[in-house]
Amino acid sequence: QVLAYSRATYETVAQRVIVTVVPSAAGPPRYQGEFLVANRDVEELLPLPARRLFSEAARGVWERGDLGIVNVTSALHRGARVPLPIEGRREGVYVTVGSHGPFSQCLVAAASPQSRLRCRLGQQPVAGCYDTFAPRFSIAWCNLSLLEVPVGSAAPGPAPGSGVLEEGGDFAPPSAAPAADLLAGSLLTLLLPLLLAALLCLLLGHLMCCRREGV
Repeated sequence: QVLAYSRATYETVAQRVIVTVVPSAAGPPRYQGEFLVANRDVEELLPLPARRLFSEAARGVWERGDLGIVNVTSALHRGARVPLPIEGRREGVYVTVGSHGPFSQCLVAAASPQSRLRCRLGQQPVAGCYDTFAPRFSIAWCNLSLLEVPVGSAAPGPAPGSGVLEEGGDFAPPSAAPAADLLAGSLLTLLLPLLLAALLCLLLGHLMCCRREGV
């Protein structure tokens, strides 16, 4: 139940609102791939037009139309070094995209053990498809990682129970919390500094009046 009032007339209006949350049947993307974009900063990939361009390029490599961006993370959060203040140097961005369809043969080949071996030898990984990211996005293919999320691993939604308004019921606000006894804490907070100040005053008066030369 929503209570609203008019600032002009102070008239109060009560309106009951029922909100129904329907979870998605598809759930989170089962197949996820993480790309390292070496020539971009995280601020450059956060705007919607830039993410759309990246999604279109990823669809060309993945060969899936339901591809979507799951996460955008700066490479500095993964332990990368801060780039030198040179024009053209970027910090790098990890972009995670996901789809409900399987990986393309190009991505599987780029993340295969043979490609990992070629990367360790300083060579380019195996990738037989056309790189649709170029020339806008420079992808570090040696940092490509593919993840298949198991079915049913998504976090379950909230179960109705205490605190969830039943259909047709009335909202019952929680009762007021019992008053806490703050007398002891307030006395300790006030009396302890006053006692210390009094002791310091007595010590200072004793030193000034009773410990002078000739007394």
